Amino acid sequence: MMNAAEDEREKSAGRLRGIVPAYLLDRLAQSDRYPQAAQAARQTLIGRPPAERRAQLELSIDENGTLVASVEAAPDRMIRDAQGAETLPGVLVRAEGDAAVADVAVNQAYDGLGSTFQMLLDAFERNSIDGLGSRLDATVHYGADYDNAFWDGERMVFGDGDGQVFQGFTASLSVIGHELGHGVIQHVGELEYQGESGALNESIADVFGALTEQHSLGQSADEATWLIGAGIFTPSVDGVALRSMLHPGTAYDDPELGADPQPADMSGYVRTSEDNGGVHINSGIPNRAFALFALELGGKAWETAGGVWYRALSSGLRTNATFAEFADATITEAGKIDRATVRALRDAWTAVGVIARSNHEQTSG
Repeated sequence: MMNAAEDEREKSAGRLRGIVPAYLLDRLAQSDRYPQAAQAARQTLIGRPPAERRAQLELSIDENGTLVASVEAAPDRMIRDAQGAETLPGVLVRAEGDAAVADVAVNQAYDGLGSTFQMLLDAFERNSIDGLGSRLDATVHYGADYDNAFWDGERMVFGDGDGQVFQGFTASLSVIGHELGHGVIQHVGELEYQGESGALNESIADVFGALTEQHSLGQSADEATWLIGAGIFTPSVDGVALRSMLHPGTAYDDPELGADPQPADMSGYVRTSEDNGGVHINSGIPNRAFALFALELGGKAWETAGGVWYRALSSGLRTNATFAEFADATITEAGKIDRATVRALRDAWTAVGVIARSNHEQTSG
């Protein structure tokens, strides 16, 4: 049974959509090898989250009484500095169009927001996270040795890491794309952050993170690493990233942090009351399905494969949708393309055990 602190931690994790799962921070908090990192992990876990806020759109009425919104297909970024405090939003340090500053984290956040904006526009014709050109806000240098980055419902927030296990979170474009992906999911239609729907929420955010990185680098599916959070571990950690979409369960295996617990298919699905019912752990299953699908199609993953995922997300899913329901939604969208796309997608979902081939007839393109 969870005590009050553990219960608050679970609720906070659900609200903030942090890139580093609580189970990894829990393990780090017990480390003897990394005392500074252990203390930072404990502070990150017990720190009170900022109040949850909902993004708002500014609309206007013209002289004819028509509701209008001005939309321009260009990013509007605002980067603030929390200066080591856990108070948001922080001091404005760089706005849209401003020249680069001396602070690397500020520039990385600014560039990462821009890269995510451009991917959303090029891949899905989506103008910012709300589709209406909303401003992209971020705060850097949040907290002291804060071991996470998160989307708080309104802005991206980056900690600097503890320096022993985690380093600055702004350095990973997949982290930025992932967290802004939560913003897209919030606007398209929230998936309940619990159990399978919560794991879908995390997985789709990982897809956005991977696509942002691949789009920025101009990579094809077979050139990509399919890693989420590459570069946020220090060299002292035996690991390459927080998660591997293509090979779940292989991202790290460290004496202090333990082994990556993600299952690669439904046979390893983890049933737990922790991690909001395993949202970060079980996200590896739909992650692998997407990576396999994109690799089978070839080319740029943000094109056909990404489009299928985005349209399925936008198709009116239940807030507590299961893996199988999401798989069905993606197959419906693939069916609007051609048979080869459906076949590649069905093979991917079958490989991870979400659907059984015998239960699905071939869909005509």
